[in-house]
Amino acid sequence: MATQFRLSSLIPVGLIVERSDEDNGVIIVSARAAADQRSCPLCNRMSDRVHSRYVRIVADLPCGGTKVQLRLSARRFICEMTVCRRRIFVERFGELIVPERSRRTARLDTVVHHLGLALGGRPAAAFAKRLMIPVSNDTLIRAVRRKSMVPDDALNAVGIDDWAFRRNHRYGTVVCDLEKRRIVKLLPDREIATVSTFLAQHPEIAIVSRDRGGGYREAAAKALPHAMQVADRWHLMENASAAFLDVVRKSMRAIRTAIGATTINPALLTCAERLQYESYLRREDVNSTITELASDGVPIKEIVRQTGL
Repeated sequence: MATQFRLSSLIPVGLIVERSDEDNGVIIVSARAAADQRSCPLCNRMSDRVHSRYVRIVADLPCGGTKVQLRLSARRFICEMTVCRRRIFVERFGELIVPERSRRTARLDTVVHHLGLALGGRPAAAFAKRLMIPVSNDTLIRAVRRKSMVPDDALNAVGIDDWAFRRNHRYGTVVCDLEKRRIVKLLPDREIATVSTFLAQHPEIAIVSRDRGGGYREAAAKALPHAMQVADRWHLMENASAAFLDVVRKSMRAIRTAIGATTINPALLTCAERLQYESYLRREDVNSTITELASDGVPIKEIVRQTGL
C-alpha cells in the first residue's frame, strides 16, 4: 500500500511545515513547532499563553542540490507562575532540532562538524560549497572547536611534558590525562609558576608522570605535595637503554672473546638476510682491496678508479 508523502518528513522532527517557496535558487520553508505548550526555562512551568511571535531564520541540509532555508515561527510565551522572575520567555526547539542561538539545524551542524574534522578549514569550505552548504573556513574551525570543548573531569593520573610551538625557539607544556588518554591542557610555557598554578587547580591529582627535568619536579612538589611523582615510560626506557648500551660498550672486548668467530650458513638464511649477507661480503671485499692497494702505495685517485667508489 502506497504511503502518503508529507513535506514535513523532509525537515527535522518536531516541526510542522506551513508553506514552502523558492526564491533565487533557495528553497524557503516556513514552519512552526508542533507542540502547543512550552516550559519556562526558570521554573519549568508549562504555558500555552502566547505573547507574540517572531521569525527565526536557520539553514538546513540541501535538497536535490538546492539550498534550504527554514523560517521558523518562534513564539514568546507568558509564564503563569506568579513567583517566577521571568514573565516572558521564548520557546526553544531543542538541541536535537535547532540549538539555542544557532543559525543552522542540528543535523546540518553535524555535517559541518564532520567536514571540518575530515578536511580542515579551506579545503572543507571549498567542498561544502559544492555540496550547497555555504560555510566559511572560520565557521568550520569554530564548529570543530565548539564540539571539541569537553568540560574537565576529575583528574587522577596526569602526564606533563614539554612541546614545541617552534622547535629550538619556543616551548610550552602539555598536560595529558593518562587514564582517558586525552590532552587536558596546553600551557603557554615551561615555567614552574605556570605549571604549578595549573596543578594547584586540580588537588584531586594523585599521580604525576613527568620527565627527568627539575622544573616539573619542583612544580609538582609545590602544588601537589601529596601526589606521587613517577618517570614516564619513555624516559624509563631511555634510562634503561642508555645503561644497557654503556655496559655493553665497556664489555665489548670480553663479549667478542667469549663469543668467538661465528660461521654463517647461507643455506639457512632468509631471502632478506641473504641479500644483506651478500652486501656485507661485497663491502668486505672492497675494504680488503682498498687496504691492499693503500699498503702498496697506490694513490687515492687510482684506488677510487679501480674500486669504483
